Amino acid sequence: MTVPELARALEASLLALGVLFLAVNLRVGREIWRWWRRRAGAVLVWAAPRPPYYALNLAIGVMLGILLFTSVFLIPRPAASVFGEAMMFLYYGYLLPISTRIARGLYTDGVWTDSGFMAYADIGGLSWKEGTGATLVLASRLRAFARTLTVPGTRLGEVRRLLREKIGEHAIELEGGPGLHLGDRDTRESV
Repeated sequence: MTVPELARALEASLLALGVLFLAVNLRVGREIWRWWRRRAGAVLVWAAPRPPYYALNLAIGVMLGILLFTSVFLIPRPAASVFGEAMMFLYYGYLLPISTRIARGLYTDGVWTDSGFMAYADIGGLSWKEGTGATLVLASRLRAFARTLTVPGTRLGEVRRLLREKIGEHAIELEGGPGLHLGDRDTRESV
C-alpha cells in the first residue's frame, strides 16, 4: 500500500468515526438537554457514580483537543479528518463529563434511572433487587424493557415512601397495564 492510499484510508476511517460519534453526540446531548429541563423538578436525587476509567476518558479528551488544535492551526489536514477528530473531542472533552453530572433519582414527572429517564405514566411494574446495594427495577408498560436505578442505602426509605405516594396518587398505575390483575391487593405494598 502506498503512502497516498494509506492517507486516503486513514481519512475515510476518521470520517466514519466522525459520523459514528455524531450519532452518539446527538443521543448524549439529547439526554443532557432532557435533564437540564427537568433538574428544577428534582424531588429526591443523588450524584451518579463515576463511570469506570473516567480519568482515562478525560485524558483521551485532552489528547484529542491537542490533536484537533494542531490539525486546525499548525498542520492543516483534510476536512474529513478534522470532522472525525472534532466529533470525538466533543464527546470525550465535553459531553461525557457533563453527562456524569446528571442526578439520578425521583423527579416530579418521573424517575431518572442509571440508563435514562422514565416517566411515571410509563412505569408498568416495579421491583427491588437486593445485592451489594438496593436496586430498583422499573418495567415499562409500553415496551418490553426495564430500567434499573441503584439507590444509596441512606435514600432507600425516602424512595420507597415517595413511590408509595405516586402509586397512591395514581401517577404510577401498576394494575393498569396488560397482564393478570386479581385486584385483591394494595399495589402500594409492591414498593
